[in-house]
Amino acid sequence: MSSFLTDAVVVGFVLGFMIFIHELGHFLAAKSFGVRVLVFSLGFGKRLFGLKRGDTDYRVSALPFGGYVKMAGDDPAEVREGESGEFLAKPRWQRFVVVIMGPAMNVALAIGLLTALYRYHFQKPAYMEQLARVGDVELDSPAARSGIQAGDLITRLDGMSNPKWEDIEVETLTTVDEPIPVEIQRDGKKLELAVSPQAKGPNRIGDAGWYPYVPGTIDTIEPGLPASQAGLKAGDQIVAVDGKRVYFWPRVAYILQNGNGKEVDLTIAREGQELDVHLKPVLTEVHGEKVWRIGVAFRSSMVVRQLPWGKALTSSLQDNLRNSLATFDVLGKILTRRMSTRSLSGPIGIAQLSGEAYRAGMAELLMFTCFISLQLGIFNLLPIPVLDGGVILLLLVESLIRRDLSLEVKERFAQVGIVFLLLLAVFVMYNDIIKTFRPS
Repeated sequence: MSSFLTDAVVVGFVLGFMIFIHELGHFLAAKSFGVRVLVFSLGFGKRLFGLKRGDTDYRVSALPFGGYVKMAGDDPAEVREGESGEFLAKPRWQRFVVVIMGPAMNVALAIGLLTALYRYHFQKPAYMEQLARVGDVELDSPAARSGIQAGDLITRLDGMSNPKWEDIEVETLTTVDEPIPVEIQRDGKKLELAVSPQAKGPNRIGDAGWYPYVPGTIDTIEPGLPASQAGLKAGDQIVAVDGKRVYFWPRVAYILQNGNGKEVDLTIAREGQELDVHLKPVLTEVHGEKVWRIGVAFRSSMVVRQLPWGKALTSSLQDNLRNSLATFDVLGKILTRRMSTRSLSGPIGIAQLSGEAYRAGMAELLMFTCFISLQLGIFNLLPIPVLDGGVILLLLVESLIRRDLSLEVKERFAQVGIVFLLLLAVFVMYNDIIKTFRPS
């Protein structure tokens, strides 16, 4: 219950802030063109509280699923008074700017907030910025069946030369049951393979069963346990277990657990030299669970630094562009039934993710806020009736035919949009419930 309440409060704050920024974009653009704004509302339905200044009623309404700006003369079905301050009395280009400023503010917020975060706290796993070397491969996974091996260097992925591991992750997550051409370098030779990620997890996103190269560099040694007794030191790197090279440090723990206490030979890299160490794991209790251990903690692979403003902005633009392209890629694959609709998340899923980001720390919460702001901007630009993208579509059509569409056409267009959005809301809520109670 405590976790549920935390998730609800955090998602309320995040979405409320996103909606406020979105509607502020419409509001400022409308004001700049002399349009009278009658209502600035966070939420829909009955007015709960607020204040009125000038022509505008600033309010919070009962239903917290969105918000709106009500402008004079923005409803074609209403009788217009012919005032210059009416929305529909303005030139189409001005109406276009008023409409597009909502999504534009969300995109700008995602870029600006991420830039500020990167300026003072740029954090990523070190392997994300390195060339994509495979550290480990799950047994009977798509990568294993394709012939990928630990230690392989991916030199080309689906036409992308020298990809980084973050490129690998995006391509893998957004591809299901389709072959991805992969060129690898192994022992000085180049091999051309194809990996077909399979749907996995409650979101049914792509998974290839491969992991990045993350070396097992020892950070601390626990006194009295086998590693300490064998003379291991902080800074040593475990490069092999029982003669087999290890490129992904969790593999060491996996081998120890599956060995059930069997003695192991470790190859240690220290000051440019390799030495062999023989030791026997011991069974200890960790968080109430019995595990086989040798008494080492591995060094974090996270990179944390501050970026200059120029570099921070460049990194923010790159990350937001990558997320935008991935979003359109996923939407296209869902529409063509190449990805499961379970990859979509509604209010419940967003609340759960918000709570997880909050518990992970302020940096994670800010990054999640940027992501949601970007998604909100993209969603509102889709050519769906009632959304900003639908209004923009009508304005473009009217500009091309050089006349206003009839009231009947606009009403039918809006009705279709309302029905679609209601069905979509019901579907994503059902989707979230299914993923919560049936995670596999």
